[in-house]
Amino acid sequence: MISHVTKLLLAAVLVLAMTGPAAAADASEAVVGSWTLNLAKSRFSPGPAPKSQTRTYAATADGLDMTVTGVGADGKDISQHSTFKYDGKDYAISGSPDYDSLTLKRVDDWTIESVQKLKGKAVGKTTRTVSRDGKVLTLSSKGTSATGVPYDTVMVFDRK
Repeated sequence: MISHVTKLLLAAVLVLAMTGPAAAADASEAVVGSWTLNLAKSRFSPGPAPKSQTRTYAATADGLDMTVTGVGADGKDISQHSTFKYDGKDYAISGSPDYDSLTLKRVDDWTIESVQKLKGKAVGKTTRTVSRDGKVLTLSSKGTSATGVPYDTVMVFDRK
């Protein structure tokens, strides 16, 4: 006969075994959702900053789907899209004048590194970090635009 204490311990172990992987899965895709650019906390060098930007990430069977919309500093609409995995392969991105593909790899559950490429040549690098509380997304980027201008940008987004 199993004692009451043994049953409780067994139940606790089973609960931890089932929730541990679920918690890890939540952390690994912490970026899933919609994010709004916080211009006051962001830094653009050189400027000017866009007027607005929203990033939306969704998990799909093909990987992570990213849609970027907003209004640029020049008043023109921003519209970018890519679907990718964190496997180090090149994935097409539409809507960017500065790069046409991305290569991404996972650093940890909260951090992703990506390399932006134009015609197969690396032109920029971004580190994407989600805060441990899941409320802030930070993109730290360095590279060279298609017009040859170097940039060093930190974009901070708040979860919608």
